[in-house]
Amino acid sequence: MNQSINKSRLFNASCVALVVTAMTFAIRAGLLNELGVDFDLTDKELGYMNMMAFLGFPVGTLIGGPLYNSLGARKIMWIAFISHILGIVLTVFAGGFWTLLISTFFIGFANGSVEAACNPMIANMYDENKTTILNKFHVWFPGGLVIGTLVAILMTKLGLGWQLQVAIMILPTLFYGYLIFGQSFPDEPEGGKIDFKKLFPPIYLMIILLFILVGASDFTLAEWFSGETVGYVKIALLVLVAGLVYMKFGWLYALLALCMSLTATSELGTQQWVEKILGESGAPPLVILLMVTGLMAVGRYFGGPLIHKFKPTGVLLGSAVIATIGLVLMSQSTGAMVYVSAILFAVGVMYFWPTMIGAAAEYTPETGALGMSFLGGVGMFATGLWQPIIGGWLDKEKATAVASGVSAEEAELIAGQATLDNIAFFPAALIILFGILYVVIRNRK
Repeated sequence: MNQSINKSRLFNASCVALVVTAMTFAIRAGLLNELGVDFDLTDKELGYMNMMAFLGFPVGTLIGGPLYNSLGARKIMWIAFISHILGIVLTVFAGGFWTLLISTFFIGFANGSVEAACNPMIANMYDENKTTILNKFHVWFPGGLVIGTLVAILMTKLGLGWQLQVAIMILPTLFYGYLIFGQSFPDEPEGGKIDFKKLFPPIYLMIILLFILVGASDFTLAEWFSGETVGYVKIALLVLVAGLVYMKFGWLYALLALCMSLTATSELGTQQWVEKILGESGAPPLVILLMVTGLMAVGRYFGGPLIHKFKPTGVLLGSAVIATIGLVLMSQSTGAMVYVSAILFAVGVMYFWPTMIGAAAEYTPETGALGMSFLGGVGMFATGLWQPIIGGWLDKEKATAVASGVSAEEAELIAGQATLDNIAFFPAALIILFGILYVVIRNRK
């Protein structure tokens, strides 16, 4: 490793870049209602917009991961910087549904590039304590959500429009660009021609293409298939992806990838729809998001001893149990009880993402930077697939409630609670999967 690198500055730059990533989630979550009104979008269409951020993320990680050892963290970080600027500016000047899709994809791609560069770089710089340091790095995702939520609340109270709320993210983006400018990075690649055939073997390219096809299936498969057939084709493609992941990385990594798809959706699927889900619960949605993400930041920062004592598998299993209880309780709560259930939810999901990345680094080290990047991509990809479905649940439950004769406000509450009840199935399934993982790792030599 290059001894002249400034570890502290690079780590801080990574944290600021992750803050920008988180702010894109928090500010977008607070703007869904306003965007829906301004552009006359349904909840399902808003779900497609959200999906593009979650689709852009895995494209960034799936491409950036294999290129890490050839391009180096420096170039991938600059790709993230440029993509963030493009995505933010295009969003500010968006004129409708399709321009929102494109700009949101750029932001998602930038977020994925940040993960592709920073996770392996930090694991490389702090090789002696990977999982703990990665948890401290990922403090700044909930930390960024706190910052983004506070910014959204303040700017909304000041009467500033959604364009200015999006544009404010340029400031921290410029700051992390400043921090990486002129810096030496660890294990920077030497010059020479990149062997793309080696970096992107046919099986890996097939996985990426299938991911993109499934992610855009409602726009593509619908042209070729009709009715429920689209759903069956999508499931078949996902089964094929799972088989290819198994062939490329092995069964243990494939199990981690399956778990990651559920942990990410449990955490981010709930947070991204917090305004719609909890809007009529009697507790301010953005305040709930602020509380949840604040607790997550604190938990991740001080999580080292917990992870050391219970190991990643023990922490993940316990987290799944608590997250399930929190979501089930939240789906039945109004008023003050929403805060109690939100605290349980925060405790349940706070260690999911960084501990999954750390588990891949510790239990499947042979997958290297590609393994960590791919796992993050799987998590965001799966969350993206569920975005229009979650939006569809809200639309369907709200329509059913209105048809039964309740008021519009009551219909919103009923739809939000029913949707939370559906999301609770994700961490419930993880209890079983993490139980299997716990036994497997315990019995490994």
